[in-house]
Amino acid sequence: MSIISNLPLLLQSAASQGVLWSLLAIGVFITFRILDIADLTAEGSFPLGSGIAAISIVHGLSPVVATLLGFLGGVLAGLVSGILHTKLKIPALLAGIITMTGLYSVTSRVMGAPNIALLGEDTLFSWLQNMGLTKVNAAVIMGLIISLLVILLLHLFFRTEIGLAIRATGDNIDMSQANGIHTDSMKLIGYMISNGCISLSGALIAQNNGFADLNSGVGTIVIGLASIIIAEVLFANKPLWIRFLTIIAGTIIYRFILALVFEFNVEPSDSKLASAIVLVVCLSLPQLRQKLWLNTLFKKGGKK
Repeated sequence: MSIISNLPLLLQSAASQGVLWSLLAIGVFITFRILDIADLTAEGSFPLGSGIAAISIVHGLSPVVATLLGFLGGVLAGLVSGILHTKLKIPALLAGIITMTGLYSVTSRVMGAPNIALLGEDTLFSWLQNMGLTKVNAAVIMGLIISLLVILLLHLFFRTEIGLAIRATGDNIDMSQANGIHTDSMKLIGYMISNGCISLSGALIAQNNGFADLNSGVGTIVIGLASIIIAEVLFANKPLWIRFLTIIAGTIIYRFILALVFEFNVEPSDSKLASAIVLVVCLSLPQLRQKLWLNTLFKKGGKK
């Protein structure tokens, strides 16, 4: 009964977290779906963006400037992974692991400590809170504004010649090269945009949570993938810009499912196991959906 009564609060909390995490999922989507590359740089670029934004705010920079610096940090991280993969011909998965490993030390140097507290500091969300909004509502509104702005810019970008070339590179790299597209450059740009979005998500979440953590990137790639899978199961075969929008919904649903699981008094030591089970369920949804569809099809065929 207590869980049912808490549903509105859980949904509100999931929405406030989901809109901020959705930028991470969008970044993962760009490499995973558009470029067809498994990039693990996310687990390094997320805390990098978080750390850069936090240390910038602590040193007196505007939250807007700090957030943009966090985004640029991710862009540079993506550039490194892209160079390792395209120029040095290191496999994409290994290139991401190498960059992720190196970024741990870089982020540690940037932050100067394992954690940076932002209590009492002005953030992007403080402006809305000063207008009388609660912390949760401020996170939802600011998160939606930034997420929708990013989606609009991505929609316009992927309609340009370069954007279409990036999509073509992911669809069929051999045909793209045959048509004169410099696929290595397209991959580099894709890496940079992807990790920029991921770092932007880290910068926003650090400001919303009130602290930046050096180890906050652990498991982020799987969170992004689970959100993408949920969105694709619920909203299949949509145009690209609508797929970006559905990722926001997928991330909110994932956070809501996770919040429901933790309502069952899960021990702190078991939290990772509970998260892993939720992720397994989310990632297996496409298979379950296909089996249900085939069973329905066979039943209809049998009736005929």
